[in-house]
Amino acid sequence: MARVPGGEETMCSECTEAVGMVTGPAPLSLADLAACLKLDQQALGGLWTESQWRTELQEASRPGVGLWQGEALVAMACGWLILDELHITVVAVAPQWRRLGLGQQVLAALLAEARGRAASRATLEVATGNGAARGLYARFGFRDAGIRRGYYRSGEDALIQWLDLRT
Repeated sequence: MARVPGGEETMCSECTEAVGMVTGPAPLSLADLAACLKLDQQALGGLWTESQWRTELQEASRPGVGLWQGEALVAMACGWLILDELHITVVAVAPQWRRLGLGQQVLAALLAEARGRAASRATLEVATGNGAARGLYARFGFRDAGIRRGYYRSGEDALIQWLDLRT
């Protein structure tokens, strides 16, 4: 059993059909600003402002990828390339599309983009209590390297994680 869009429990064959309706991953651009803002609000509670998203989508050093279901952005991952490092800034999946592998798809696409741009390492911060995200990053090989106390608005700590992209 798993959840599909709409939130109902269903059999895995229906999950496969739901994921089959998704297109991408595709690069995000300024034309996707409204969709990014909407997904940010749905999945992250409005992490960034419109101005911050505009910067994220305009700068060539900030790759982003998304998965779409029709006109709706259902998953995205963004980062910032600094020299040979990718700082992952966002991985978000719409709540009704979670646990279907979409986070894995956008993260894999973002890491591939970074490797293609000669990045040798990737880093991110993840809330200590976000078990789903920590599990996703662990599957990719991210390792804890430190902690940022009180990093999030809620006061929650963030784990600093790194991944070697050369292996």
